[in-house]
Amino acid sequence: MLLAIDCGNTNTVFSIWDGTQFLATWRIATDHKRTADEYHVWLSTLLSLTKIEARISEAAISSTVPRVVFNLRVLCNRYYDCRPLVVGKPECRLPVAPRVDQGTTVGPDRLVNTVAGYHFHGGNLIVVDFGTATTFDVVDADGAYIGGVIAPGVNLSLEALHMAAAALPHVDVTKPQQAIGTNTVACIQSGVYWGYIGLVEGIVRQIRLERDAPMKVIATGGLAPLFDQGFNLFDRVEDDLTMQGLVLIHQYNKDLE
Repeated sequence: MLLAIDCGNTNTVFSIWDGTQFLATWRIATDHKRTADEYHVWLSTLLSLTKIEARISEAAISSTVPRVVFNLRVLCNRYYDCRPLVVGKPECRLPVAPRVDQGTTVGPDRLVNTVAGYHFHGGNLIVVDFGTATTFDVVDADGAYIGGVIAPGVNLSLEALHMAAAALPHVDVTKPQQAIGTNTVACIQSGVYWGYIGLVEGIVRQIRLERDAPMKVIATGGLAPLFDQGFNLFDRVEDDLTMQGLVLIHQYNKDLE
């Protein structure tokens, strides 16, 4: 079985793949001080509670937080007797190399989303990932990552607004009933929600103009379903795109051995 780990700036996701499906998926707050032993206790407890008999023998990691990778490597080495495949490292090969400016380092999560997006939906694709940052990854006709866009994430924008303006409360993002808010909370929710609808529409429109192609748009990330409510922004929402990408990259590297 494969342990797939996606470490983002806010949360780290662990999924167990048995070769045909994900048996379980769990999230934990990303913390570079968390030790391998702590990860193991947490995972073992969840496995015990769900009564899953997981014989993990392989692992794949995608991490946008470099300081976390060491303890995740130790976890895999010490408790599962395997050397994890880490996306972005020289030993991890991709089906198609990214085509970006020389010296540019592409985030592992964006590479993983590109591989999964191309596998399931083909090329000429835009992958919108609603994470700590809202990213737009552009996938060429042959599956290569060729660049994209990075914008502040939805929750990050809300937090920045709350911190910078003392009189404004912190609110949860939700779809407002109407654009014109009649109280402070409703005004903030409207600004964030409709603002991001406009952001996605505008960036996708500009990418299509530059590419001069009718590109598909796939969304992923926790807030993707919220922005998919009746606006036809996306051709499809994929809940586990990143984890599927980790499985595909791991299998690709195994096939090359």
